[in-house]
Amino acid sequence: METLNRFFRRPNQSFFLFGPRGTGKSTWLKQHFFNAVVIDLLAPEVFRGYAAHPERLRDIVAGAEGKIIIIDEVQKIPELLDVVHELIEKGRGFRFILTGSSARKLKRTGVDLLAGRAIVKTMHPFMAAELQAFSLTESLQFGLVPLVVASLDPAETLASYVALYLREEVQMEGIVRNIGAFSRFLEAVSFSHGSILNVSEVARECQVKRKTVDNYLAVLDDLLLSFRVPVFARRAKRHLISHPKFYYFDCGIFRSLRPTGPLDSSYEIDGGALEGLVAQHLRAWIAYSSNVCTLSYWRTKSGVEVDFVLYGENTFWAIEVKNSVKINSKMLKGLTAFREDYPEARALLLYRGEERLLINDVLCLSCESFLRGLIPNKPLITG
Repeated sequence: METLNRFFRRPNQSFFLFGPRGTGKSTWLKQHFFNAVVIDLLAPEVFRGYAAHPERLRDIVAGAEGKIIIIDEVQKIPELLDVVHELIEKGRGFRFILTGSSARKLKRTGVDLLAGRAIVKTMHPFMAAELQAFSLTESLQFGLVPLVVASLDPAETLASYVALYLREEVQMEGIVRNIGAFSRFLEAVSFSHGSILNVSEVARECQVKRKTVDNYLAVLDDLLLSFRVPVFARRAKRHLISHPKFYYFDCGIFRSLRPTGPLDSSYEIDGGALEGLVAQHLRAWIAYSSNVCTLSYWRTKSGVEVDFVLYGENTFWAIEVKNSVKINSKMLKGLTAFREDYPEARALLLYRGEERLLINDVLCLSCESFLRGLIPNKPLITG
């Protein structure tokens, strides 16, 4: 993992670097800022010192030989941001890199406090093109979190990953009162991965109030463990639904949380993992690219759907993902309907087969080939 080049590019100013644990933030920083002053708030003695006296940061900066100051897991002591803000305002040329695996404590104090002084960036799981050897099958099973990919036992590392979050982020920080109910929620909401989020249904499954589930979902969002994809509704000509789709941030995390048994379809679970893998790649492609683009999906009230819509100044794609090695006309229904309403869009179907096809003006590609060729700041499809 340490020798791989990531697509993430460093800004030329102070910045927040968010990302779930294990996505390679610290490794990337060591590669690019090896002479920086590093304040690691995961170290107990460092945490205690700055929690008691945040103003100590002024002395550290005053004695620093370089101009780069890294504060790792800054969300643990939000009060440090007052000092950071003050030091940036003095304009002495210091650059701060503030990493975090949770945005919860910084939502009101941190990011708003430094508005415009430090931009917000995100580190995502690996993209296929960042890896020297990419296997679609292995990625669907274990995901692409660098911590897991680099492990000698990815299955064991993946199994302990969520437990780490529960213990160190949720339980120790006192984010939720009932850790057992939250654990049940993590499993229950996995059934919504790649689907329209029905909060009431999840609440019934967990036997908790709807408001509790809303709070739990906010926790997942704040811990960067999930994301939601809104409905594309520009110039809508049909009646569309309004609820977002839910995804865990990595398909391996989804697989580790999704209960399995005699009544669970492996094909359905594989399909959810494949759609999630494409979703996390598209998010990373957008985040690492300089062109502004949004990710959404499209679904009419009659049930006609397109999995993803990419929309930007020079980008307009409708994308459908199918866990199948063969293509039939039914698979093209959503894309055809979307292009009837939006003839400006290009249509793309990703599937498990190998052939590159053009059917009714819909480009059909191997999902693995598509992911391998997806590179930030380059066209979605080449050729």
